[in-house]
Amino acid sequence: MNKILKYLKKNQKQLLDAAGAILAVALLYLFFHLTGIGCPIKFLTGVSCPGCGMTRACLSVARFHFADAWHFHPLVYLLPFALLLFLLRRRISNKIYKFFIFTFVAIFVTIYLIRMMDPANEIVTFHPDQGFLVRAIKYLFT
Repeated sequence: MNKILKYLKKNQKQLLDAAGAILAVALLYLFFHLTGIGCPIKFLTGVSCPGCGMTRACLSVARFHFADAWHFHPLVYLLPFALLLFLLRRRISNKIYKFFIFTFVAIFVTIYLIRMMDPANEIVTFHPDQGFLVRAIKYLFT
């Protein structure tokens, strides 16, 4: 117990900064949810981002609906490995860490492109004409 208190006291600034960042993200997420915006990238551009469906996939895993999780985002099962890599980043060599980061990004981009090219995919969509930016430009100039 004494070690925990020493750790908390020593890292108080970083812990408060992390808690503040988590709170800010949670409030921003709540704002997007309550206003009906959902994903700000999709709202602004009309184009889904590579992580589109990940929140729904995580919620499905939490409910033990694994098939639904796969449907929403097939890379949801890589998240525990990415978290483990992040937590152990100081204990592994920088070269190995960069290799895994590059690999994760490459996998995400590849899956994103595959999902984007699938016309039957209702999760990842490409409709720039429905994005706020295009609609705002059309409104201003018509």
